Amino acid sequence: MILIVDDKQLNLFSLKRILEVNNFEVDTASSGEEALKKILKNTYALVILDVQMPGMDGFEVAEIINGYSKTKDLSIIFLSAVNTDKRFIQKGYASGAVDYITKPVDPDILLLKVKVFYRLFEQAQELNRIHETLREEIEFRKLAEKKKDEFISIASHELKTPLTSIKAYTQLLERSAEDDNVENRKKFIQRTLAQVDKLHGLITDLLDMSKIENGKLVLNKRIFDFGQLLRNTMDIVQQTNPQAILEHEGDATVQVYGDDVRIEQVLINYLTNAIKYSPDSRKVLIRTLTEGDSLLVEVVDQGVGIPKEKQAQIFDKFYRAEETSNRFQGLGIGLYICSEIVRRHNGSFGVMSEPGRGSTFYFSIPLLLANIETMKTA
Repeated sequence: MILIVDDKQLNLFSLKRILEVNNFEVDTASSGEEALKKILKNTYALVILDVQMPGMDGFEVAEIINGYSKTKDLSIIFLSAVNTDKRFIQKGYASGAVDYITKPVDPDILLLKVKVFYRLFEQAQELNRIHETLREEIEFRKLAEKKKDEFISIASHELKTPLTSIKAYTQLLERSAEDDNVENRKKFIQRTLAQVDKLHGLITDLLDMSKIENGKLVLNKRIFDFGQLLRNTMDIVQQTNPQAILEHEGDATVQVYGDDVRIEQVLINYLTNAIKYSPDSRKVLIRTLTEGDSLLVEVVDQGVGIPKEKQAQIFDKFYRAEETSNRFQGLGIGLYICSEIVRRHNGSFGVMSEPGRGSTFYFSIPLLLANIETMKTA
């Protein structure tokens, strides 16, 4: 937008008419004070400013415009019919003008100058947009680099912990071979295997994340009974967490078209997280509910809970809540992998939680009928 400032209405009308006929958006002000109010409120590409005005003249207005940080780069063209001598022109440039037009105004000259400065304004705006985009990109890359460094540190620690335990139990096994204590050997073997399972899980998560990032996570979809899958999953989790009390509520006898191995992975992650983050409670409830063409699965615990402001990030890659990161182990990628698996089944996911009151992690996936209808229309 271009602002024309002149105390004479006839001049305002004629200049406005010339510019609007040539597709420029124009605003007007009939005094220096009015012009300054509008300049502070709106963004202008150019100001065409009459020098001789009662009260605050054009020089004063220009000096004030250049004094504002917001408008110091605003282009000003002075209009003058009184003086065009060298000192007068020098004063105009010193006040902040970039050019002069004398009265009576030649429309062709006016348009040439306006087009030049308008183009410069557009180029400056584009450069500012590019600069802002680059700044945001730099900040994003800095944050990504920081997250990567944090993840490498966490991953190194998490991988080292089971390896250290495996080494220690292997040494104990070696020593126990001398005293022929079968019970000790069984105990050390069981503990070693538990650490191997933990290490296997960490490596599997890292490989899955790599596949997701490279677009190589393949789903082997087929029709399967979700109820049977849920029972098998609960048995697996129960065997590795004998202290937990797993309960199921609702009907799960539905047919689903999907990758049963990956859906089982989501269930195991939800259940093991519920157990891990509920150190003072052993009970975990699994609720299943059919909603229209979808199956809703909820895993409810009575654990530490998650603050509301952290819940939107809980499924992000590498995210670990500060409140629990020192207390509970993990890479911060399990829920990210779950979210990607559910997305690729055209499902949804989320969490409802309250600190100290536990959490409900849920996901929904389309039933077999909905998947068939989707495939027909594809």
